[in-house]
Amino acid sequence: MKETLKKCEERMFKRVDHLTVEYKEIRAGRANPNILDRITVDYYGAPTAINALAAVSVTEARTLTIQPWDASVLKGIERAIQSSDIGINPQNDGKTIRLVFPPLTEDRRKEIVKDISKMAEDKKVHIRNIRRDTIEDFKKMKKNGEITEDDLKDAEKKVQDLTDKFIKNIEALAESKQKEIMSI
Repeated sequence: MKETLKKCEERMFKRVDHLTVEYKEIRAGRANPNILDRITVDYYGAPTAINALAAVSVTEARTLTIQPWDASVLKGIERAIQSSDIGINPQNDGKTIRLVFPPLTEDRRKEIVKDISKMAEDKKVHIRNIRRDTIEDFKKMKKNGEITEDDLKDAEKKVQDLTDKFIKNIEALAESKQKEIMSI
């Protein structure tokens, strides 16, 4: 029973952790190196992350600078950024690439806040599905005689407590990110 509860908690934690990563990748009008995390460059036949090929730094509040260690990969990095979905056109000066983030309009902020809410709601659904699956596992254990009725009730309460805890975490993350977007 403890093993099943532990698996449930791990699965829920992974969902919250994934949401945190998704929120870091949101383009919010400020230079954020995490926006490049999913972009890979073909480097000698192997897809390689930009931060493994170059120094990525925030030079100003809205400017990200990418300085590759190998100058031959500069064009590849530029092409990878252009073909990605981040919506920023890279500026190449022959040695470095600059990404200038445009300021957010009020409409764009509202749109991002809606996206944040949608992401949070999707993760809440995932958490509830994990709860349902775990409770079904406990019901199967009860049916097979592995646990008693009291153990089942106790396990259901513990799973519900975990669910409540992780949903509160998701709501807090979403609220924090929404405030951050609206304050920019």
